[in-house]
Amino acid sequence: MNNYEKEKGVVSEFDLAIVGGRVIDPESKTDRIADIFIRDGVIKRIEKPKSKLGAKETIDAKEMIVVPGLIDMHTHLREPGREDEETIYTGSCAAVAGGFTSVCCMPNTHPPIDNQETVKFVYEKAKQAKCKVYPIGCITKNQMGEELTEIYDLVQAGVVAISDDGKPVSDPQVMRNALEYCRMFDLPVISHCEDLNLSGSGVMHEGFVSTSLGMSGIPSVAEEIMVARDIKLAEFTKAHLHIAHVSTEGSVELIRQAKKRGIKVTCEATPHHFSLTHEIIRTFDTNAKVNPPLRSKKDVEAIKKGLADGTIDCIATDHAPHSIEEKDVEFDFAPCGMVGLETALGLVVTELIEKKILSWSQAIAKLTINPAKILNLNGGRIKKNFPADITIIHPKTLWVVDPTKFQSKSKNSPFGKKRLRGKVFCTIVGGEVRSRE
Repeated sequence: MNNYEKEKGVVSEFDLAIVGGRVIDPESKTDRIADIFIRDGVIKRIEKPKSKLGAKETIDAKEMIVVPGLIDMHTHLREPGREDEETIYTGSCAAVAGGFTSVCCMPNTHPPIDNQETVKFVYEKAKQAKCKVYPIGCITKNQMGEELTEIYDLVQAGVVAISDDGKPVSDPQVMRNALEYCRMFDLPVISHCEDLNLSGSGVMHEGFVSTSLGMSGIPSVAEEIMVARDIKLAEFTKAHLHIAHVSTEGSVELIRQAKKRGIKVTCEATPHHFSLTHEIIRTFDTNAKVNPPLRSKKDVEAIKKGLADGTIDCIATDHAPHSIEEKDVEFDFAPCGMVGLETALGLVVTELIEKKILSWSQAIAKLTINPAKILNLNGGRIKKNFPADITIIHPKTLWVVDPTKFQSKSKNSPFGKKRLRGKVFCTIVGGEVRSRE
């Protein structure tokens, strides 16, 4: 107990207090200055400022924003198999540096997360992680698109969804079976929507830029035709379909109309798909090579509109680490993907909040409570008796992206030297400070 507490008769019954911050909790529509008190990893009190409650440790959050811990429902942690690119531990370090208290790791590892033992491996490794890690299992064995995994076994092992992300499920009967099976467990099926016959050998968005550069293109319809197919399958099966990394105007409109018809479909967009267009490929920066590819300005505007009107439920990073050696090749031969955990919040603030596309509450909802509800996670809230997973943000701080300082093992980001507004001050997981500026 400090001198102030002795003088005021305050009792230190809590482990941690976050005081003076602007607390934004989208689920309860809270947006006010308040003090939060934590004990045993759980939020115990949310009080008016300057309450006489004490704590062993106090964080002064004056002029900062206090939100539920961010949740990334689409992260590639590369372990097992490509520990040279990322590990569960290093990915978790990048996550808390970016304000994420929970990440959901995609199953396209080596070997893939398509059985109970691999799920158990991920959870065992996650015990040393700085944030919470939830595995997503494969839809099909070895992601071959032919035979369903033992979905019941995966659910029993603790997966929060299934996906063959990185590869589409091309056979509609296999996808139908997956949706019907997962309906029994209220488990979302996350679809990577791409018709490989249409995308072919494309390396970027098909359009004027690809033509002028002489590069093979991936047309928008390669994504949209699979979005349409899977929406129809979701309507037929009454199952929960979640569409990953939406990138085109047509996809957004298909999902918008599906929601109006009451189909159980949700979706996500990435920060790079609302921040960058295919024009950046003129620099031949292989860090900008992603799948789905960066699209046109019209598509970017459609993504922003979809975020604003609620068609797009979540913002997910699609954090995809690659080594320098892999990316430092000709554009055609470079793998797809960029890291995103440590730039996501800054891009959301800079591109969406500062430009009045989303309010703070709307943006935070897409990074917290919405993914929590989609995946049935016990997080995404600042609420009494809920886990003390909390992110504290400097909303006005300007900073310059320097990939060499990333906590991620890989540095493949096209945002180097970009000035962003909004920086993470502190990330708290289960009542413990895991990252602080």
